[in-house]
Amino acid sequence: MSVSGESPRNPVADTQAEPTPLRRKPVQQRSARRVEQMLDASARLIDEVGYDALTTTLIAKRAGVAVGSLYQFFPDKRAVVQALTQRNLERFVAAVNERLQELSPEHWWNIVDSVLDIYLQMHREVPGFSKVHFGDVIDLQLLDAERDNNSVIVDSLVEILRAQLDRPADELRFAIAIANETADALLKFAFRRDPQGDDRIVAEAKHVVKGYLASRFGE
Repeated sequence: MSVSGESPRNPVADTQAEPTPLRRKPVQQRSARRVEQMLDASARLIDEVGYDALTTTLIAKRAGVAVGSLYQFFPDKRAVVQALTQRNLERFVAAVNERLQELSPEHWWNIVDSVLDIYLQMHREVPGFSKVHFGDVIDLQLLDAERDNNSVIVDSLVEILRAQLDRPADELRFAIAIANETADALLKFAFRRDPQGDDRIVAEAKHVVKGYLASRFGE
């Protein structure tokens, strides 16, 4: 059921940060494909040269478009990577939401395993993600000028979990924020120990976060 009788919202739509980094939204399918090509190119280049060495010229060349075409949609490389990061967040939240629908209501907190597993999979497989994650490496407010990146992630997860838990929104958000910050710190530790994420530390992260959430909301 929804918290406080509020109407359910689309959790994926709520991941869209405002304002959009796009100068203009592509309205034609061809333009939309071109933007996707630019984002894919920037992701691959981030893996190869890093964010600091990334340039709009490199992005355009790798994407097979003119630099002027890139500037039609993005003012600079930061905007390109901001859009890339927003796309990654939308995919992350969609995957989490899909997984949650497969869980029985009494075992909702097992979503912790899925959230961390999805994050790890993106870190290992999605081009560019291991270098920028959800934007903190570039700017603590890359996703949204009004909220830090972790707050954007927390708000997105709350929108998913509010349908599973009959708790006041503020209480739910606070608990998810604590869990997110804890997991974030432990995963950073895991990646320092192993570029692919130290399995023992990841397992401990799951144990700690699940235990905390279960203590707050029950198993």
